[in-house]
This record gives sequence, structure tokens and C-alpha cells, in this order.
Amino acid sequence: MYSGCMSTPERLIEATRELLWERGYVGTSPKAILQRSGAGQGSMYHHFTGKSDLALAAIGRTAEEMRATAEGVLGGPGSPYQRIEAYLRRERDVLRGCPVGRLTMDPEVIESDELRAPVDETLDWLRERLAGIVEEGQERGEFAPSLDGEEIAAVIVSTVQGGYVLARASGSAAAFDTGVRGLLSLLSRAR
Repeated sequence: MYSGCMSTPERLIEATRELLWERGYVGTSPKAILQRSGAGQGSMYHHFTGKSDLALAAIGRTAEEMRATAEGVLGGPGSPYQRIEAYLRRERDVLRGCPVGRLTMDPEVIESDELRAPVDETLDWLRERLAGIVEEGQERGEFAPSLDGEEIAAVIVSTVQGGYVLARASGSAAAFDTGVRGLLSLLSRAR
């Protein structure tokens, strides 16, 4: 499944990332990790202190990837509104859900300060980044000065995460798209 030039620790991290997204922490057994990664028996404990340590590396990698993807759009060309719109409309595997958002519903992750930290930090970063773009739009006269950047950022993140939930529940990406269109309609009226 993985490239022959990928190191064993990398294969273990990638397998764990996929399994966490698919099954959650409890459903991600060491046996499943080893099978998915193609790593030998004992490899996990040779490179990591245990499942939690490996999960932390995987969650950290997923969080970094999410931030990089978001920044690629949010830091791109266009006005603040256009960048927010590009973020909301960017291609996603909506029915699969968000790999970071999914972790917020995993009791084992949420109960662990260590495992929860990269999830919380990533969502905080996203809200702060979006709030800064809203404030930039206000400075340029693109958004009404009465808007609260932090509140709008929270609504944007909530729309995306809630859109995933609605899409998965209905089995259709249409629910996600409807939420995005609704939010963009509200934002365009706040211009």
C-alpha cells in the first residue's frame, strides 16, 4: 500500500492517520496499524513508546496537513471575501468528513490532554486565521465594521464542521453545499 522508499515510522504514522479517520482511536488497534502499514511485529514499539505515542504523531501530522491546506487557500490571491469563499468551496471529501473534526467526537482523544492538544490548537489556529481575514476585510471596507471577526470565524468553522455532519448523515454532499451557500449569502450581505 505504501511506497517502498517510505520508512517504517512513516508507514506506521500514515496507517495510523488513516485508521484514526476511519475508525477512531479505540477502533485503531496495534494489529490493524501493523497490517495497514505492512510493518513487522514489534516495529511499532521499536519506533514509538506505544499506541498513544504513535497516535499523537499521526494526529500531529493530520493537523499540520489541515493547516497547510487551509493556508494554501486562505493565503492565496483575492479579496478577503474571495479567500473565505475559496476556503468554503475548496474540494473536500465531504462524505468522509474532516480528519481533525472527527477526532473531537472520539472520547479517548478528548479525555487525553496530550492527544486533544493538536486538535484544539489546529481549530484555534483556523479560527484566528479566519478572524484576521474578516478584520482585513473590515479595514478594506469589504465587511461591515459591526461584524466581530472572532464570531464570524467561529460561524465559518461551525458551518464546515456541521456541514460534514449533515452530509454524512444524509449520505449526500448537497447538505454541505447548502450550508456553504447559506453562509456565503449571509457574508455577502454583510459587505
